[in-house]
Amino acid sequence: MELIALLSTGKGTWAQVSGLIKYGEWDNIILLGDDFAKEFKTDKKAEFIKIDLNKKLKDLKEEILKKLKGKIRGTEVALSLASGDGKEHMALISALINLPVGVRFAALTKEGVIDL
Repeated sequence: MELIALLSTGKGTWAQVSGLIKYGEWDNIILLGDDFAKEFKTDKKAEFIKIDLNKKLKDLKEEILKKLKGKIRGTEVALSLASGDGKEHMALISALINLPVGVRFAALTKEGVIDL
């Protein structure tokens, strides 16, 4: 399964994403964020897609949709929304649904990586 993760402002929220990448078994990893998110480091191969988180909701959704088109190999993805705010989450979920692709929410817990 592929992992899609949003990296928004606030490095503290990146720990969840880092753990998901480290402990999950992913066929492909796509990270979305602005210039600030380029600072995120991982030992695993991941594609970073720059998006403008300052855009209005509809424009942000359209940008994500355009930039994800053709990048997702399967019919569903694991999605991390540990980082970001409501507007960013809504834009990302809407873009994924419009691709279309199924979404499973993923989280890192004490028991390991789980689907929600």
